[in-house]
Amino acid sequence: MPDRWLQIKGDPSVRAFLFQQSRVESLFDSEIDRIHEIVHALLTRKGAFHVKIHHSSSQLTCWFADDAYRYRVFVKEEVLAPGFLDQFRDSLIDHLQPVIHAEDTLAILNEFRRLRTTDKNIYLRNGSINRVNGLIGMTFSCDGSHYIDHKTFFEKLETFATSEPPLPMNACA
Repeated sequence: MPDRWLQIKGDPSVRAFLFQQSRVESLFDSEIDRIHEIVHALLTRKGAFHVKIHHSSSQLTCWFADDAYRYRVFVKEEVLAPGFLDQFRDSLIDHLQPVIHAEDTLAILNEFRRLRTTDKNIYLRNGSINRVNGLIGMTFSCDGSHYIDHKTFFEKLETFATSEPPLPMNACA
């Protein structure tokens, strides 16, 4: 990946009807704080180095340091089931020299929450964190995708501004 912010515009037909649709609350939305706690634990204590949260379809896609060539998909109620995290052994990824520090994952997840819940038309559909290479991936309701290093993400948060009443974000520009 280049060391820059990569924005990819998606399907023009999706963007054309952006304001004729609105976010429908998913199972993950109704439990967003709990989901983010689980993702934080996966990334900081359970050996995951890359996690993608599919907010709209309520699934997690995870890559673990001890089996990096295979990703695992966990869906809806499975993620929210009691003891979900117990199936993973405690494992740190310090040996991989992660670029994103454990404490920064919470700040990123808080921004994902804001980007998912603040605007009914332009919202985060999925977001990913890769602690090893420092990249954050995001796809929005307008079918726009962003790949951005975590430092630039924090520097440019106002670019992903949302407000009430809803105003278009640059996420779809």
